[in-house]
Amino acid sequence: MADLVLFDIDARGVATIALNRPRRLNAINLEMRDLLWSYLEACRDLPDVRIIVFRGEGRAFSAGADIAEFGTAPSLIDARRARHERDVWELLLSHRCYTIARMHGFCFGAGLELPVCCDERIAADDATFALPEVSLGYIPSAGGTQTLPRTIPPGVAAHMILTGEPVTAAQAVSAGLVDSTWPLAALDSALDARLSELLARPALEPRRPALM
Repeated sequence: MADLVLFDIDARGVATIALNRPRRLNAINLEMRDLLWSYLEACRDLPDVRIIVFRGEGRAFSAGADIAEFGTAPSLIDARRARHERDVWELLLSHRCYTIARMHGFCFGAGLELPVCCDERIAADDATFALPEVSLGYIPSAGGTQTLPRTIPPGVAAHMILTGEPVTAAQAVSAGLVDSTWPLAALDSALDARLSELLARPALEPRRPALM
């Protein structure tokens, strides 16, 4: 079985964390969450790593959490304990490395909440973005109700959270949800150019939503 999350560090000190469940549109399950935690800890503890890039293999960045696993924990207490012991989102928000999300295709639910915890978001011009949890009768559970209004205008954030309606890449740029968009074929070149620019700086200042 292929690794559900791929991890690589290049000679420049750029770590790449890639969601690798393309047949399920990179729906994030518990095993993937644990791997994300482990790789974020590794980047935190390796002094040569300066930047982390998140990406998704296949047709999408991520369609969100794997709803097939909802309600499968032994108990609500166990589920809550796991979230507290391995809080990927808090670790990402407080991480010492600069973080960039390279986004394409579907960026829904946790597949949007993870990038919103990053310092920058660069997207393909065919990407779509949504927090569709309301259509399933619950709220975004990876911090989206807190981080999204701190990233884009509160009214736009409220509309996305309360309706679940997707926004286009052009709308996302206009709202400040992503920093730039590119044709999919040019996205990696644009990312490499941005990485070169950032690595030339002596220090990188975080731009992610502040923890309360």
